Amino acid sequence: MRHTPLRPWAVAAGATAFAFLVALEVAARHYGLPGPLTNQAREVVYAPKSGFLLYAGLALTMVVLPWRQRFVALGAAVGIDLLLAAVRWASGTAAAPGQPFGNGALWVLLGCAVLAVTRRTGPERALLLKGAGLGLLLVTGRKTGDTWLLITSKTRPMVLDQYVATADHALGNPSWLVGRFVTATGPIGFNLLDIVYGQLAVAAVAVALYQLRGVAAERRFPRHHLVRTFLVIGLLGPAVYMLFPVVGPVFAYGTGADHWTSVSLWAEHAPQGHWPVADLWPRTVPPVTAPHPVRYDGFTPRNCMPSLHTAWATAIFVHSRRGPRALRWAGAFWLVATVTATLGFGYHYGADLLAGAVFALTVEAALRAHDRGWERSGVRLVAHGTAVFAALLVAYRWLPLEMADRPWVAGPLLVLATASVIGHYLWVVTRWEPHPGRQPSRPPAAPQAELV
Repeated sequence: MRHTPLRPWAVAAGATAFAFLVALEVAARHYGLPGPLTNQAREVVYAPKSGFLLYAGLALTMVVLPWRQRFVALGAAVGIDLLLAAVRWASGTAAAPGQPFGNGALWVLLGCAVLAVTRRTGPERALLLKGAGLGLLLVTGRKTGDTWLLITSKTRPMVLDQYVATADHALGNPSWLVGRFVTATGPIGFNLLDIVYGQLAVAAVAVALYQLRGVAAERRFPRHHLVRTFLVIGLLGPAVYMLFPVVGPVFAYGTGADHWTSVSLWAEHAPQGHWPVADLWPRTVPPVTAPHPVRYDGFTPRNCMPSLHTAWATAIFVHSRRGPRALRWAGAFWLVATVTATLGFGYHYGADLLAGAVFALTVEAALRAHDRGWERSGVRLVAHGTAVFAALLVAYRWLPLEMADRPWVAGPLLVLATASVIGHYLWVVTRWEPHPGRQPSRPPAAPQAELV
């Protein structure tokens, strides 16, 4: 049987991604911690820390399989997990840190990739490789994100929390307000929001599975889906962390050490204690004073600006709009609950959330515009979002005192700037992808050459 060679662009993309992972591994090793490759490799055998995410990745891969093969893949994953659980119990390592399941999903994911290369050809190979790659990208992206967080904490000793906290006076200090509300709800409200906050990727997979439900029958992926936006947001967001390092109100103005478990998988490596500016959150709003950079500890991630949890939740909301009613309601709930959690747990300032929403819509617009050949309306939309995002960062860094002194001017301007991007996005995308029953707007056709 003749084997169809892999396309050169696919090989190049894979090589670039692997080189990037190797670079992150080297950077993590430089600071004495395991990198994304090591952490992912250890989950082949040891108890994984992201069992739900591994099964979510397997679910993405199974969209390319017919139903019979889906049951076989799921059964194999569960069987492997049960076998490894029995081995750990017999060896006395069942109580090791991590979740007691997930290894089987990773084994099946890797098996699908090997099967595609060795036993499939042509379009079947390409489809199975795309499915396996999608699942592996989701789980590897989590490990890559943890390494990025480590790099931000080690390379950015000074944080700009005082600037954002001062600018947040223009928005009414929402983190302090919502923090008191979440505290008042007690353990029930806190635990519910913690589940929503921690399982954001699982919610994204639920929406993606609806979008990709026809892949196995049509033998091809749709042009655009949620996983693309999710991965691009996760790839570009940490670059902004490096430019605008912020740790968040619960760390800069509170007892942030108590929240390490939810923030990062690097918690087990973090020394005790941190360096708050003052112990104010969420009881007392910080006073308006001239802000300045503050030296912070070397292990807390500088992952606030923009709020990527808000960006991802915004992407989930946007992509759920064309689903059934239950999915639309779930997308709206996840967005509201995520915003409440990010503020109520003190992980973000209100200014972070505005930047996160603009960031998400700009990334989403760029991906859609790319699919349409960068026609004029798409270029204008991406330029608008980029300009507003840059203006927000500049205002937070260079005009925080002016914003705090004139909240009735600065606050509405911040909200209007964000709303302008939302409105522009809705206007353009509605023309591109109208509701069923309306004729979609198509890119202008190339002019025909005149016959001479």
